[in-house]
Amino acid sequence: MSLIAVTGPSNPGPGEREEMLEAARQALLEEGIEPADIVRIDVPGRGAGEDGEGTLRAELEPVVPILQSGSLFGGRQGLLVVDAHNLQVAEAEILADLVSNRDPEAVAVVFVSGGKLPKPLADVAKNGGRAVTIAKMWERQAIAWAEEEMKKRELDAEPEAAAALVQRFGTDTAAMSRALDQLREHRGKITPALILDWFKNRPDEPLFLYIDAIEKGRAGEALRRLGDFLTHGHPLQVIGALDNDLRRRVLAAAAPDLETLAQWIGAKPSDRRAERLWRNRGRVAESALRRAQEAILRADRVLKSHPEDSHRVTMERLTVALCRWYS
Repeated sequence: MSLIAVTGPSNPGPGEREEMLEAARQALLEEGIEPADIVRIDVPGRGAGEDGEGTLRAELEPVVPILQSGSLFGGRQGLLVVDAHNLQVAEAEILADLVSNRDPEAVAVVFVSGGKLPKPLADVAKNGGRAVTIAKMWERQAIAWAEEEMKKRELDAEPEAAAALVQRFGTDTAAMSRALDQLREHRGKITPALILDWFKNRPDEPLFLYIDAIEKGRAGEALRRLGDFLTHGHPLQVIGALDNDLRRRVLAAAAPDLETLAQWIGAKPSDRRAERLWRNRGRVAESALRRAQEAILRADRVLKSHPEDSHRVTMERLTVALCRWYS
């Protein structure tokens, strides 16, 4: 197949994005195309990019001669289109037409997309291409990946060293790989304490991991994740996420059925978030939800009116209280 669609999770992390790009490179190599013969086009974000002479933005115009004529030197060429999910509707339609009418013996095409491809391209890929799917990487998978990489590098590591690496880098396997290369220079056993001491750049963790720890009543984990997030983010972002989560809990308690709840929160009934909210409704008492609402409002006022020195302790106290009320 000279048309390959590599799709990954929406808003992929650095590690997932690296895996998607590596899958694209491997697909082109399997087509017999050397790296020097690959032309990479990065689709600008929506609302970005320079206006072109026609419908395509200027950054995308080079795809036209490639798909229409192939290589000027007569060899086979590879076209790698990255971030294809950013294509505008008209652009996707033009590319779908060009891809459908290209000479597959002259040009192999790979689209890399975070989430689904735009429909015109998805239809073309479905009928005349093959799909490669990169799944979202969760922490347990990242730990397994780190353990395997440590074995490959023959590192003398303690059992919890991989978990410490994930604590520092999240699921960013590209960053972890570089860290492991540095650890090869260490003489002696690699311990969790060594990793936490060597590497200080904690990951910008998704807030849902923090909220998930609160829901399970794991105060220690929730506080660690709070600290990790605040290394990069602002406490008001946490307040916004907590307020949104509380609103969803209240809606779940009031909804007559799953379909209604999904409609209220703007999700499909099959959405895992909606199913989880519906399944867990009633677990938290109404009085606890009221206390949570009052505590979040108080914390919001403190963040907006008190010195910055008080912000972290305010968020830590709120976190511990929510762990108690939600679990």
